[in-house]
This record gives sequence, structure tokens and C-alpha cells, in this order.
Amino acid sequence: MTERYVLGFQEIDQTQVAVVGGKGANLGELSRIEDIRVPAGFCVTTDAFLRIMAEAPSLDDRFDQLSRLKPDDREAISTLSAEVRRTLEGVAIPDDLAAAITRSLAGLGEQTACAIRSSATAEDSPTASFAGQQDTYLSIVGPAAVLRCVRRCWASLFTERAVSYRLRNGIDHRKVRMAVVVQQMVFRRRPGSCSPPTPSRPTERSPRWKPASALARPWSPAW
Repeated sequence: MTERYVLGFQEIDQTQVAVVGGKGANLGELSRIEDIRVPAGFCVTTDAFLRIMAEAPSLDDRFDQLSRLKPDDREAISTLSAEVRRTLEGVAIPDDLAAAITRSLAGLGEQTACAIRSSATAEDSPTASFAGQQDTYLSIVGPAAVLRCVRRCWASLFTERAVSYRLRNGIDHRKVRMAVVVQQMVFRRRPGSCSPPTPSRPTERSPRWKPASALARPWSPAW
């Protein structure tokens, strides 16, 4: 099977969580819906993540040590997870993989501000929620900065919080993969929120929109 390191949103659907993670699969599905304007972007797939992991065989010993810890062993989890992150961030991205990412980035415009968003394969599962446990970087401009943030997103699969949560829920560290979404940022005109119908509002058939005014950074992530 030939590895595919990058997929555009239009190539992705909800069956590809193992390849692009939960966030990436949902963005692919949204891109297929007429009249929904999803900001342009692509996913760096889990094949790329596995390629990087293969460059760091020393991690096997760290994973063995992590698997033997209890969720409350906070000091040991902190030390080991930091070692894993440093190792992953220290792996040089192979030239062909870096080229695949930068080619797709050129399609957005190399000087376009992008959101670099973690998309783990364990996100939004029926039995677990990993919300906020991995990294996202906003307003990233230029190939070098994008590649650096992609590497950091890979490493963020092993934050202390994420490792503790997997231990608590019996999830094998070796079975979770990380994809990364690279998506054009959107300049907002005005902030706001959207609340979908809920059991407390059963008669409503459409979302409730609430515009707001706020002091904020000039760029916002493309959700």
C-alpha cells in the first residue's frame, strides 16, 4: 500500500478517521455539503505520523514504561511524556514528506496565515473525549513555521494530560495516531456563537445564533 502523506479536504470523508483523525474527517464531510463554505485546507495524514515514529525507535522503551504507570503517578508521567515530546520534536522531517506538505501549502498561498490543528484518531469517540488535550497553533505563516507547528502537533499527542487520560481509560499509547489539519485562517467581521437545538428546546428546528462584540486578536481559527 502506498502511503499518502497529504489529503485535501475534498478527498476526505467520515470513513477516514484512521487516516485523518476525527477533526479532519468532519472537515472533509463539511466540505462536501453544498452552500457550506469551509475554509481551504488539507490534512497531513497518520501515515506521516507513523513515518516520524519509525524514525525514533527509542520510543518503544518509553511507551513500555508509560504503560506500567498508574494515572495518578503524575511526576513519572510528566517526566516520561516530556521525554517523548522532546524526542518527536527532535526528529527531522524527511525531505519527501516536507515537500508534500509545502506543495499543498503553496496551493493555499505560502504567505497565507494558517491554523495548524491536531486531529487525533481517538478524538470524539463514543466512549472518550480528548477535547483540548492536543495542540493548535494560529496565524502561522510560511513553510518553515508550518512544518515546525506540524511537528509540535505530532508531539502533543503525548502531553501529560493526554497520557493520563489514556491511562485512566485503558487506551494503548501505541494505537493512537495523530493527523494534522492545515487550514486557512478566516478574518472575522464579528464574533458570535451558535447553539444547536437541545432537549431543553425540543420545539426548535434550527440553531440559535448569538452575535457578540469582544476584544480579540485580529485572526481567528477556521472552525
